[in-house]
Amino acid sequence: MTTQIAYSNDFSRHDNAGHPENAKRLHVMLNEMRNTSFYDELDFFEPDLISEEALYLLHSDEMIQQVKDLSSIGDSWIDMDTYVCKSDYETARKAAGGLLQLSRNVLDGKADNGFALVRPPGHHATHDISMGFCLFNNAALTANEISKTGKQVLIFDCDVHHGNGTQYLLYDRKDIMYQSFHLYPHYPGTGPIEDIGDGDGKGYTINAPLSHGNGNEAVSQLLDEIFLPIARQFKPDLVIISSGYDSHHLDPLGGLKLTSNFFGEIIAKFQNIQPKIVCTLEGGYNLNWIGKCLVSQLGQMISRQVTFDDVTEEDTNVELIINKIKNELASYWKI
Repeated sequence: MTTQIAYSNDFSRHDNAGHPENAKRLHVMLNEMRNTSFYDELDFFEPDLISEEALYLLHSDEMIQQVKDLSSIGDSWIDMDTYVCKSDYETARKAAGGLLQLSRNVLDGKADNGFALVRPPGHHATHDISMGFCLFNNAALTANEISKTGKQVLIFDCDVHHGNGTQYLLYDRKDIMYQSFHLYPHYPGTGPIEDIGDGDGKGYTINAPLSHGNGNEAVSQLLDEIFLPIARQFKPDLVIISSGYDSHHLDPLGGLKLTSNFFGEIIAKFQNIQPKIVCTLEGGYNLNWIGKCLVSQLGQMISRQVTFDDVTEEDTNVELIINKIKNELASYWKI
């Protein structure tokens, strides 16, 4: 079993110590990885930059130019949430390139699965706006490039925030499916059940907006009754997990009640659909727990399961949401 890690020290150049999405996130995750019994078995590689041609296929000229310009200045802000450091144009392209390279390696059989331990994150970046801590949309860019080879890609987003950028960049596609559970209402205010895609892509966007306090049991029900049955019918060639650890019950920007061990369970469930899985880092801001959430997923990937003493109480009431999703998507999928 070969599990690859796309990682570069360059990702720490994107840093603002007073911002929740800072370089310490990677440092604590790497330290947690080093404490595992399987660290030496992980196959690290230095990513290449994604091509500018790939960027321009999904992001607007103006958006890309803004990141370029601010990157040459450094210590700048796109909005009140999203900062740009010196050389971030290259750093962000390397983040997207790392996920793309990893995905190609898994599809080509050079690795069984892997994790893109990359920054800045990506799932809020839209066609024309860098926002929500994100500069370019790593998952959408990768899925778009992989789809050119005729492969079908499923993106499963477990961040506490809805991946508005990923959804709308791919909203009319039927070769790329987007599935998300997320806290609602919550930033960025998107992701209602009724958003199911457009045109040929109708039925290929699946949103499960959850309430404060929903956790492992609620998401397990959604996986078993909605996400996994649809994924099985979709038959993806590759699964991309947008791994947002701010769904953990102790995250300062969260509101859901997932435990660290559950992130590994998500991987296990999708392995029954398609073992070719790559994860890409999105949110997660509790420095005591994000490394454990990561190791939970890596342990499942490398068949060396790791568990932590981590429990919490949750609101398990999710039946109404499940019934609404089934009603919305019943004409597209057998659920």
